[in-house]
Amino acid sequence: MTETLAGSANHNALGELLPPLTRHEAAVEAARCLMCYDAPCTQACPTHIDIPKFIKKISTNNLRGSARTILDSNLLGATCARVCPVQELCEGACVLGAEHKPIAIGRLQRYAMDYAYSQRLTLFQTEPSTGKKVAVIGAGPAGLSCAGELAKRGHSVTLFEKRDLAGGLSTYGIIGLREPVEVALAEVEMLSKLGILVEPDRELGHNLHLPDLQAAFAAVFLGVGLGSTTTLGIPDEGYILDGLEYIELSKMDRQKLLVGRNVLVIGAGNTAIDCATIAKRLGAEHVTMVYRRSQKEMTAYEHEYDFIKREGVAFAFLTQPVRVCTENGEVKALECVRMRLGATDSSGRPAPEAVPGSEFCLAADQIVKATGQEKPSLASRLKLKTDKGYIQVSDSFETSLPGVYAGGDCIRARGAASTVMAVQDGKLAARAIHERLVAHG
Repeated sequence: MTETLAGSANHNALGELLPPLTRHEAAVEAARCLMCYDAPCTQACPTHIDIPKFIKKISTNNLRGSARTILDSNLLGATCARVCPVQELCEGACVLGAEHKPIAIGRLQRYAMDYAYSQRLTLFQTEPSTGKKVAVIGAGPAGLSCAGELAKRGHSVTLFEKRDLAGGLSTYGIIGLREPVEVALAEVEMLSKLGILVEPDRELGHNLHLPDLQAAFAAVFLGVGLGSTTTLGIPDEGYILDGLEYIELSKMDRQKLLVGRNVLVIGAGNTAIDCATIAKRLGAEHVTMVYRRSQKEMTAYEHEYDFIKREGVAFAFLTQPVRVCTENGEVKALECVRMRLGATDSSGRPAPEAVPGSEFCLAADQIVKATGQEKPSLASRLKLKTDKGYIQVSDSFETSLPGVYAGGDCIRARGAASTVMAVQDGKLAARAIHERLVAHG
């Protein structure tokens, strides 16, 4: 493979896409807000942040109050300010969006949160200790949100994380262009100040066991996310790189990331967009996204599709990989077959069908797959009831095991998985756990 060492590429190639607002820019943007009563932006936010209130506080230069308003509803406000699909949520609901430009809610939220972290503000005091202990498994957005909300209420929380660093996909799996590692780790540090004990390198089913947790803690929350990237089941798939690992190297150890000259990215979701962005910005001459359906069925947000087209990435729609072509241990091409769309399948989209005799090859020296993640295998190992392979929970986020709760991507049998939805799951589960602990004395 003729490759580029990503560490030698422009260091700022994956720096944050949008610069922070200046004080003047934030004041001008905040002044545009109509401060709607029963604001549609707040209704559109899954965590229901009081958006007019935090913007009003920015307009009066009360940045501490603005940050507190955000964190009251969403403890991962800095992350969500960056990674939320605001075009689809709060900004998409802005009344100014119909005829004018919607308020830049995400950037204003980032402005307030950046201030809070740069000043190292302490915005919460925990309630008196309840003497109750809760175990939270998985330090991604759902687990962090749940742990923080429980700690605020005076419960003793231990957060178990299988990786070296907490933060989940915010730390490891979201391109630095959208969220730098430092932002995710600053949130972890803020939550740790609430008294949460974080234990890294602890994985359920390996060096951590549910019966032991149930005996030692009054309640358990599972925020375990999903599994590894799904397999394609094609010959020589071992030559294909895992998209999440590709992103992780770009954030955590760019010196070890090798980028091809002619890169194919299999998939058409937001993770695939991130992989294509990394390849293009770190030296690839040609990047093509390969997808078995059409543009209309892409799971990536429309604004992400528009973004990646502007980056100069090409698309091979209605294209199904069937074999990796190699020579002397090096990738040379991806053999594919043309597809056509048939009847609607269980996903609610037209099912792709192979066109007989339409095989062809796409030249490549590097192939990356971002085809979604496996369902949580932990569910079957713990004998939890499932829904379409995801952990099944009640309206209060309790699993089929009494006292064991779950939230985040591992329960997302319906609706789109996202950071902000995971944060809301953790918040609501913490509320349910608290009510249970209070009721049981």
